[in-house]
Amino acid sequence: MPPVARALVVTGALLVALGLLAWLAPSLGLGWLGRLPGDLRIERPGLRIYVPFMSSILASVALTLLFWLLSRLR
Repeated sequence: MPPVARALVVTGALLVALGLLAWLAPSLGLGWLGRLPGDLRIERPGLRIYVPFMSSILASVALTLLFWLLSRLR
């Protein structure tokens, strides 16, 4: 399998796994994810705005550490 195809398959599998994790988060005890201090949430009649600043930063740090660890294993 060419490296590009392998990278696309792995990326797709990771996205599916993250989607399932987000879907099952409340039942897994991860309901706090997306409701951290620093996440912007504005709810008014007819308007709902949600910008997960802190959740995005946390996910970025976690993925950076994961990829750094994976690169050290090679």
